Amino acid sequence: MSNVAGFCTDEFESVRTAFTEQVESGAELGASLCITVEGDTVVDLWGGHADPERTRRWGADTLVNAFSVTKTMTALSALLLVDQGALDVHEKVAHYWPEFAANGKADIEVRHLLSHTSGVSGWEAPIEVPDIYERESSTARLAEQEPWWEPGTVSGYHALNYGHLIGELIRRIDGRTLGKFFAEELAGPLGADFHIGGAAQYSDRIATLVPPEYPEFDQSLLPQDSVMYKTLFQPLLDFEMCGTPEWRDAEIGGVNGQGNARSVARIQSLISNGGELSGRKYLSEKTIDLIFDEQVDGVDLAILLPLRFGIGYGLPHAQTVPNVPDGRVCWWGGLGGSMVVNDLDHRVTFAYTMNRMAPGLIGSDRADAYLKAAFAAVRGGA
Repeated sequence: MSNVAGFCTDEFESVRTAFTEQVESGAELGASLCITVEGDTVVDLWGGHADPERTRRWGADTLVNAFSVTKTMTALSALLLVDQGALDVHEKVAHYWPEFAANGKADIEVRHLLSHTSGVSGWEAPIEVPDIYERESSTARLAEQEPWWEPGTVSGYHALNYGHLIGELIRRIDGRTLGKFFAEELAGPLGADFHIGGAAQYSDRIATLVPPEYPEFDQSLLPQDSVMYKTLFQPLLDFEMCGTPEWRDAEIGGVNGQGNARSVARIQSLISNGGELSGRKYLSEKTIDLIFDEQVDGVDLAILLPLRFGIGYGLPHAQTVPNVPDGRVCWWGGLGGSMVVNDLDHRVTFAYTMNRMAPGLIGSDRADAYLKAAFAAVRGGA
């Protein structure tokens, strides 16, 4: 019996081949892959196993922690408020969240949060992973901090706190928390099985993560005052905690969304399909255009890779993500290799999630294999 299930149109048969090779070889433990064209699904594949013991097959409804792919859901939630006229990306954050003006942050704009250029890419120590589960206290701490660099000048990836910052803006404007807003305004209406918070109830469907193996190193050798250290090591993400009910139930809109490729592609195809799905207009072209308003292009202070950010999404970068095509394209990836790419030129959305995490901060060899096959089919090998 094949370890791969689902369907694929003839035009994307090379994608099925690439996916099947990775699953059957064991390079993938379990994974899902989905592609939409003009909002319609043309590839919906899943395969492998949901646990390292290989006792549970990865099913059609298996979920997994998609890590920073969650940020695209958070950004899209904010863009809904922009489209409604309730949020202005060029307005000061403190206009909506007055406490945020403390300690030199009065002039930080909403677009700086959405593009990782705010100077507030993490929490001042001491901070532990469980501390970020509690919305009120963790966002209050961010509001009290000084920025770690001049806002708007360079990016410093808001690795863990992106959803806390954007989510608090949403709550201040709308009254609902990020998880509830996302569920009621996006996931629910679109019939998408993706969850930011409250996911412990689905634990029987959530795949077990297999973290990458990193060589041991002495953290004390790193400059403790660097943006990189303060962002990525304060707190250091504990993968065992990522499998607990407490983690799954917390609304951590930067990293703890639980979903699969089908749900990611369904929601994000709002972007590639011009803001409309199933006969409902969610976003105007003007709002979508904001995504491509480049805010920064350079080496990121937190993850030390060259990145281009628009408003809410990454933009193509040949050096860092060579298999994300150029053009009117926006994307982002999650720790371990999960990925979503919106190609507006061809009205295509590509999504990939998995439970065997690859080393590195962005992408993986497996993700690259699928991206190459998918966009060769879309663009005729261009």
